[in-house]
Amino acid sequence: MSPAVACALRLTWVQPEDLVGHELRQAAEDGRDARALAARWYAAGGQPAPPAAGASPAPRPELRPLAEEILDALAALPSPLADREPTDLAALVAACPDWPEEPPSARAARRQGAPAGESPGAADGASTTGDGVTDGDALRDRLHAAWLGRAAGCLLGKPVEKLPLPAIRALARATGNWPLADWFTARGVPSDLLTAHPWNRRSATTSLAENIDGMPEDDDLNYALLNLLLLSRHGRDFTTADVARLWLDELPAGRTFTAERIAYRNLLDGVEPPRTATRRNPFREWIGAQIRADVHGWTHPGDPGAAARQAHRDAVLTHTGNGVYGAMFVAATLATAAGGTADVHRALAAGLSVVPPESRLARAVREGITTARATPDFDTVVDRLHARFGGYHWVHAVPNAALLAAALTHADGDFTRSIGAAVSGGWDTDSNGATAGSVAGLLAGRADRLPARWTTPLKNRLSTSVPSFDGIGFDTLAALTHSEAVRP
Repeated sequence: MSPAVACALRLTWVQPEDLVGHELRQAAEDGRDARALAARWYAAGGQPAPPAAGASPAPRPELRPLAEEILDALAALPSPLADREPTDLAALVAACPDWPEEPPSARAARRQGAPAGESPGAADGASTTGDGVTDGDALRDRLHAAWLGRAAGCLLGKPVEKLPLPAIRALARATGNWPLADWFTARGVPSDLLTAHPWNRRSATTSLAENIDGMPEDDDLNYALLNLLLLSRHGRDFTTADVARLWLDELPAGRTFTAERIAYRNLLDGVEPPRTATRRNPFREWIGAQIRADVHGWTHPGDPGAAARQAHRDAVLTHTGNGVYGAMFVAATLATAAGGTADVHRALAAGLSVVPPESRLARAVREGITTARATPDFDTVVDRLHARFGGYHWVHAVPNAALLAAALTHADGDFTRSIGAAVSGGWDTDSNGATAGSVAGLLAGRADRLPARWTTPLKNRLSTSVPSFDGIGFDTLAALTHSEAVRP
């Protein structure tokens, strides 16, 4: 019998010894005094947070018991920001002086059992209410453009995910694609530049211009599919526990990352929501809940408050504070854009109205908008945002929300400029590109108003590991989303 070979299984984003550095960073961001615990960790040989990947370079399983102890001790430290950054929905709404009121169409629909935007007994045509919410063909067209926009923006950002800003600029400029207005390509890029700045290894084979053959799988699209399933099974009154059960039934654990993987692990450990978001989860203010928010916005056209409340119930499975606000901000922005009458600036204002104004995320979004309005050159906008928010991890909700808001503001509704600006700003490139494309797609109003160079390579085909959706067309997804949007 051959002797057993000792090995370490490197599970990214969940092993306690890889989480302590991230929790120490989170403590510094939210004002907890973790100096004594940090000294103890580093004295024992613990490492800082990995800068980009989900695991430290070398496994240190012998530090796991100490890591678990320190993670729990860090969680017990009080944060001075807790009062102005609540997660509880009632406290959150109370902190928002401009929280949007329910539009008259939604109130009438609830009273009479008809979908918002449609009079009781109206046919499935293109009816319009006084507050601009349209149903029927017009809404379905907007949703089709939003699905395509989300996919195109995500795909544009995939090959440069995790790359630093100078690398993104150098790779695009090497092919004359700056400002970014077309797919990334390796054709014509000097070999020494590709050696210095390799593409994202998981994405290059499916997301460079020469390799695109339909929309490849990505978590930024997987969660939209899951939320369609969520609404079809449970309706708009779903609970956070419903989200958890759906994930366990339909979402492969290996397709989760950061806070979602932590929450998944917590569920398997018997931890119930909302504690799934807080137990040993240093990623609870990262961007994960924000990338799950689109369907909540798409299915509440013209009703940003309801979209934000729905996004909150989803987000608290995995996130707290600014991580939840990112989801609510995006849902409310998209709901307003889906109504059919708002421009991008009104949509962003609606998104801000559901975020506590003294929170870090609200301040960052306002700074992104202000900087974009005042600065003609978008590279300069990005440089200023990186100087201001570069201390955050590249997946944190705060800097990415600032960049998203700046990109959408600067592009002023133009689709190519929206996704190009969002991706060219670095940080979480595929997620920001996806959300920018979703907003800009809604504003375009129809799939045939999006430039063909972004939609034709998608071939109306989405790959996914979410059961029953693999290979589905974006036109079919638009119809399914529309059904949920007009569902009583």
